[in-house]
Amino acid sequence: MPIDPHARRFLDMVAIAPSADPARMTVEERRESFVKLMALSGSQVAVGGVEDRTIPGPGGPLSIRLYRPVSDMEAALPALVFFHGGGLVAGSLETHDALCRTLAGESGVIVIAVDYRLAPEHPFPAAIEDANAATAWVMAHAASLGIDPDRIAVSGDSGGATLATVVCREARGGDGPAIALQLLLCPVLDLVAETPSRQEFASGYLLDRAMMRRDLEHYGPCDPLDPRVSPLRAPDLAGMPRTIIHSAEFDPLRDEDRAYAERLMQAGVAVDHTCHPGMIHHFYGLTGIVPAARTSLAAICRGLGDALS
Repeated sequence: MPIDPHARRFLDMVAIAPSADPARMTVEERRESFVKLMALSGSQVAVGGVEDRTIPGPGGPLSIRLYRPVSDMEAALPALVFFHGGGLVAGSLETHDALCRTLAGESGVIVIAVDYRLAPEHPFPAAIEDANAATAWVMAHAASLGIDPDRIAVSGDSGGATLATVVCREARGGDGPAIALQLLLCPVLDLVAETPSRQEFASGYLLDRAMMRRDLEHYGPCDPLDPRVSPLRAPDLAGMPRTIIHSAEFDPLRDEDRAYAERLMQAGVAVDHTCHPGMIHHFYGLTGIVPAARTSLAAICRGLGDALS
């Protein structure tokens, strides 16, 4: 189907707005533009409570934010450990506050957002180390947090989804509770392949090729073929948890997201993959200006709640 008209109008506005060249964008410019983008997330959804905490991290104290859904249940609830997007160089607890509130409020799941260390100040693999540490901490403290240890999922959007699926792969066969589910929103999965969607939507569709290359430069010295950077390059995906992938029709990442879903299924993993028609990268964060994106996000939340029920 054609691109959503509201998304098209947004992209047209982005095209004429003064902005830095993505190929030369400084870290500060990247972060400032990302904050402006995340302001389009729409109104906040009511939740039962929000709590900021600090937990031990491999590089020092690590900030997390817990979102509790409105619930009168006394039983332990499922949980979602969430890693924000932003190319691993931008984003924070604040930029994704509205999205996390929606995920918690509309799914009935406790959401724990993680403020992992960003590059270039903290290059690869610092973000992965923080993601692993935060997930392990939630699992170890599930009882005191009112969380069912058998229903803990991990999630992220864009670059944060890369972290989520790396956490799942590295957790396979561990001694602790198993990760029940991974929820990946427009994940970055292969920085090497020149897929048709990466070529067709190389510029003008929010996530530019030049921007992705610049983010990789900031991420630090790493091999793009490393499965911790390009999860689709992992030689073995057997034993991964149940997976839900949401991609977008007009996203340069569309084809690698589909390829990852296919590889997981070939490895015997239960996969639910939805490519949202007419949508662009980051559609779940454009709910304030793209009505169809709000409908899609509601479906994402329902699917999350059902998967962890």
